Amino acid sequence: MNESDFIHALRQLVRHPGAQNLDDDCALLEIGTETLVLTHDAMAEDVHFMAMQDQADVAWKLITCNMSDLAAKGAEPMGVLLGYMLGPDDARFLAGLEQALTAFDVPLLGGDTIAGKDGQVLGLTAIGRATCRPVPTRSGARPGDILYITGPVGAAMMGYEALRDGTPADSSAYRRPTPLLAEGQLLAPHAHAMMDISDGLLLDSWRMAKASNVTIAIDAASVPVNAPEHRRADALRWGDDYQLLFALAPDCQPPVPAHAIGQVLEQGAGLLLIDGIAAEGPETLGYQHQPSS
Repeated sequence: MNESDFIHALRQLVRHPGAQNLDDDCALLEIGTETLVLTHDAMAEDVHFMAMQDQADVAWKLITCNMSDLAAKGAEPMGVLLGYMLGPDDARFLAGLEQALTAFDVPLLGGDTIAGKDGQVLGLTAIGRATCRPVPTRSGARPGDILYITGPVGAAMMGYEALRDGTPADSSAYRRPTPLLAEGQLLAPHAHAMMDISDGLLLDSWRMAKASNVTIAIDAASVPVNAPEHRRADALRWGDDYQLLFALAPDCQPPVPAHAIGQVLEQGAGLLLIDGIAAEGPETLGYQHQPSS
């Protein structure tokens, strides 16, 4: 199975409305007057980070990718649970973990530690508290909405290539991204739909269109890109930028700096248009996990 097939099969096991049919990065649990926001991300060596990377940066990124999911729900972080496979430099991992927990003011609540072979695999569960209700999800985009992104894509791609090739270019966007927690909390009361850009702008826009059952039209030239212009198409498909993608009513101005990149069209289609041309499917739009051979 590839990633899409496996998630489709998992949906047959969903029994709780908080799972949102697995159409979102977060689960929502109503407890009294509060809504808990739960998310889990895993990272694998040579897929999400390089074997030669500073383990402090790996720890930082593990925290960030989960905090970014909370940011897309406008949630306030409450704590994290770590699944850790002992690796090449556990002391450096702990140093980076402390830095990230301090930077994002989130406590470590527990987890599990194991040993293994053939590459390090890490996991983190993050728990947050919704700061507004209803909580914005991927599925709320409405015809007429304007589609926005909080900042440029492509910086992580360029940082990855600099780190891979050992060039002096800045690689911090790939190594130590920043989750937009404050921006997410400001946007949450206004956004009809919101998610973070982790697997590529085009793929994640397609996912929003599918979850919302609408057509989303993107003007590729309007997307801010932090990469050479001849790499624009690559930047739109590369992930790890952790910007926020959101849909607002046309009469609503974003409460944070943002760029309008498209609009939401008719209901009932679940399509992505790129410069007026329909994307045939997710395979060429961004990163998807494939089974190992």
